Amino acid sequence: MVDWDSLRQAATEIAARAYAPYSGFRVGAAALADDGRRLVGCNVENAAYGVTLCAECGLVSQLHATGGGRLTHFVCVNGEGAVIMPCGRCRQLLWENGGAALEVLTPQGVLPMDAVLPQAFGPDDLERVATTDTNAP
Repeated sequence: MVDWDSLRQAATEIAARAYAPYSGFRVGAAALADDGRRLVGCNVENAAYGVTLCAECGLVSQLHATGGGRLTHFVCVNGEGAVIMPCGRCRQLLWENGGAALEVLTPQGVLPMDAVLPQAFGPDDLERVATTDTNAP
């Protein structure tokens, strides 16, 4: 049984460390990996807005920096601790690192990742192209 309250609290705590001097919109994310590790990330803004890092980016970086694996449970909150949805870019990042079965706590409750990002594009799509491409060397 996943302790969603504890996971949400971890996301809220890390949101307080976000670097958001431009928007003031702090975001924290927390997740569990398939080996039980708890991972966190916060947003890091930049004067060149396009290179701002979302909280999910830091979390996925921590996943890989601490041994890899797959995400199994995920939550994202704003600076007040309210559950929010990941942006589209981050939904793709979560898909890549958790897949269809990743459980996401959303404002509407817990949903599997394939409901959060239906008909997702992923590694399987690239593999299919690589094995059927007749123009490949």
